[in-house]
Amino acid sequence: MMDQNKVLCIVGPTASGKSALAVRLAKRLDGEVISADAVAVYRRLDIGSAKPTESERDGIPHHLIDCVDLENNSFSVSEFREMARSSIDTVLNKGKLPILVGGSGLYVDAVFSDMRFSAPADAEVRAKIETDYDRDKTGVFDALKRIDPATASRLHPNDRKRVVRALEVFYVTGKAYSLLNEPFESAQESDGTYHVVRVGLSLSRDELYRRIDHRVERMVHAGLIEEAFALFRDGFTPDRYKAMQSIGYAQLYPVYTGEITLQDAVEQIKRDTRRFAKRQITWFKRNRCTVWFDVMDASENKLIDGVLELLK
Repeated sequence: MMDQNKVLCIVGPTASGKSALAVRLAKRLDGEVISADAVAVYRRLDIGSAKPTESERDGIPHHLIDCVDLENNSFSVSEFREMARSSIDTVLNKGKLPILVGGSGLYVDAVFSDMRFSAPADAEVRAKIETDYDRDKTGVFDALKRIDPATASRLHPNDRKRVVRALEVFYVTGKAYSLLNEPFESAQESDGTYHVVRVGLSLSRDELYRRIDHRVERMVHAGLIEEAFALFRDGFTPDRYKAMQSIGYAQLYPVYTGEITLQDAVEQIKRDTRRFAKRQITWFKRNRCTVWFDVMDASENKLIDGVLELLK
């Protein structure tokens, strides 16, 4: 019999098969899936976020998908944490197994760890950095790389809000954001609220990149360009909305404005997704409690049996 507060957590890089495994395990274990994806939380970002379709969900309830409006530029990790814990408790109260699955490492850690989300703020300093960013985004990001390479390594240059915030904290405190929030960045263990069983999916670099390229091509064929362009026409552009800075949408905006070709944009999406996957792997490998399974060495049934054994 499983603990009353047991939660299964499945992590790994994009395109490693997390969502499909979560559904299979949910059917086997009478569970429900809770998404830990920083893009899938937003409504209307369907194809580019690789949200599981109704068919792929196969009747299993999924939480924290399509729960935030695109207009919401202030949605935070701490808000996600509260929503995720509420969803976990809802599933547990049904007597079912919550299965948290996703590739947004910060979101996953926030759910289970005792993180600190506060740091000094200064509106005047922030406004100055925002002006500099809007004038010379590359220069501002280069400054962050010099000041705080650890934080810069996990951010995209287009992530205006977080780049500005990291520099704001440095200029206000004199300390790098990554050092000021060291417990936050290095959180590796559960705070004890839940009994967390963490499973990681890994595969060879070559196979991972092959899957990523194939996934991007599938997205394009499924209508990613049409989805992105419709959003741009409605005014949802990367310079105005944080969610639209996500991989798949940010790279297509210059196509919409006529600055680059579609072929170039698709190659950029593949490249940036590969880079993101590398950052995901680095992030998830920090956690000593994660049990890793090589998806290349195990059939799906063998993988499921391995996870079931861990849950006993």
